[in-house]
Order: sequence, then C-alpha cells, then structure tokens
Amino acid sequence: MTENAYRDAGVDIDLEATAIKALINNLSFKRKGSYTMLGNVGHFAGLIDFGPKVLALTTDGVGTKMLVADRMQDWSTVGIDCIAMNVNDLYVMHVEPIAFVDYIATDRLSVEKMAQIGLGLNEGARLANIDIVGGETASLKGLVNGLDLAGTCMGIQAKDRIVTGDKIKPGDKIIGVPSTGVHSNGLSLARSIVEKYADYDQKLSSGKTLGRELLTPTRIYHESLHVADTCTVHGMCHITGGGLLNFLRLSKFGFRFDNPLTPPEIFRWIQETGKISPIEMYRTFNMGMGYAYVVPPESVDAVTKLVEGARVVGEIIGKPGAWLGNVQVT
Repeated sequence: MTENAYRDAGVDIDLEATAIKALINNLSFKRKGSYTMLGNVGHFAGLIDFGPKVLALTTDGVGTKMLVADRMQDWSTVGIDCIAMNVNDLYVMHVEPIAFVDYIATDRLSVEKMAQIGLGLNEGARLANIDIVGGETASLKGLVNGLDLAGTCMGIQAKDRIVTGDKIKPGDKIIGVPSTGVHSNGLSLARSIVEKYADYDQKLSSGKTLGRELLTPTRIYHESLHVADTCTVHGMCHITGGGLLNFLRLSKFGFRFDNPLTPPEIFRWIQETGKISPIEMYRTFNMGMGYAYVVPPESVDAVTKLVEGARVVGEIIGKPGAWLGNVQVT
C-alpha cells in the first residue's frame, strides 16, 4: 500500500511543517504599544489584545479544489469553501467571525467565473453571518496559471471566553462532528487518484459523480459558538490538511482515536482505488470528521445533544502525539 501518497501527489506534509517553522523562526519583531499579539504563532488563528476583547485573524484558500471546479466548469460553490476554511479556524478558538476580505489571483479574468465565485462567497457569508468588506483581484499572467481564491477573516470575542486548548487534560473525551466530505484539503491526492484511475463523471454507489463529490462545499461549523457558550469545552479542532495531525496544535498531551467516525464512500473509494494505507489517509484527509470538541466527561451528553451526528471518537492520553488506536499517526 502507498505510504507516502500525498507527498507523491505533490504535497509533503513533513516538509511543509519544516518550511513553516523556518519562516516562523524569523518572525521575531513584536509591535510596541497597545493592541499587541496574544500567544504564539501556530494555532488556528492569530489573536490581538483589544482591551477586554480579543480580535482574531485567520487566512486560508481553496487550494487545488479550484482545478476540480475548472474541470467541472462549476465555480458556484468554491466561495463557500473559501469562507468555511477561514471561519472554521476562528470557531475553534470560540471566536465569532465578523468580517472577510477575499483575494483572487488569476492569469485571465472571466466574467462568468467571477460571477459564480461571487455567488459562493455570498452564500458562505450568509451561513457564517459575516460581512464581506472588500477584497483584491490581481491579474498575474506569467506568475499564476489559472485562478487562486483565498481570503482573510476577522473575528472578535471577550478575552475570558477564548478557547485555546490550555485546559485539555488526560481523561477528556474527543467528540467528532461529521464533515460533508473531502472539504478543501487533500485535493492534490484525491485529484491524482481520480485522474489516474477514473474520471470525474464516474459515479459512486450513491449515484453522485466523483466530480460532484469533490466539489461538495466545506461545512461551516457555526453551531460551535453556541456549544462553547453553553457547555464546558476545553478545546476544539478543525480537521484540515494533515488530518489528525491538526490536533497537535491544541495540547502537549496525546490524542487517541479508538472509535473514529465512519468515513463516507468517497474516502473508501480513494483509499481502495489508490491502495493507500489507513495511516496515510488519516494524515491527509478529515476521513469524515471535519470538526471536533475536546471536553470533560461530564460535558459529553450536553454537546452530543446539541450537535447532530456528533459522538465520542476518542480521548486525551498522557503520551504525546496523535494515535489511531495503538498506532501513532505522527
């Protein structure tokens, strides 16, 4: 079975982590005066001290999912993905997203493509209840081949309501929340499998084509604000590129998953068709769990009652790392 499928498809998670660390190591300047940064670089969002409040910023894009949209000639939902990837990174810190700016870089402007992207951005803004306050479109022929869609989101929260994961401890339970599919990560690998062994019009047993399945928008987990307001939550995680490795941002303790959510058909198809090992799949994709709560045992019932489809998938252990049963993912 392929152990380094994601790297072979063009994305080396380990190299990316090393490269990001090299960049962060050179970010030594700290603002002087008021409204300075809180915490360190490396969590899901960056925090800014704003008196009794905290402002938060996050930035992300749609990635190579844009290439699937190009193949399907349908760009109407990628705007939802762009907003989802940003607001979900705010939700995990219990920050309410309020404003968004988009960035589009392209080699050639298309009125139809821009109109469809606008439809998706508008729907994503509605789902997340945010204002799109501006953006930038850059025509970069010779530098960009195609169209890249990204954005930045700002959020706000009372300083004493921020959730960072610092309260996580062994014995806490991990509650997984279903994804809507592949979301916007791992598309380099997913596309390589589809294009090598099938085509985007091939249907799964559900009747949905591979192309439509891969274009399914990323779920916006807006309900997490209410959950963290009404339940004791020690940490939250948005499962993006790197799969279970995302949890390592939250705590020095370990995350053991001994009862993961059942992966939807698209993940089983990718794994079986590409002969990819289970560990590589869980290092690359969300595998059907797009979001997760880390809570004390006494909060499990309250959280699972509030979030449809949510259930306990694992627990926090003293041994560091992310574990799929007894096998370390890291």
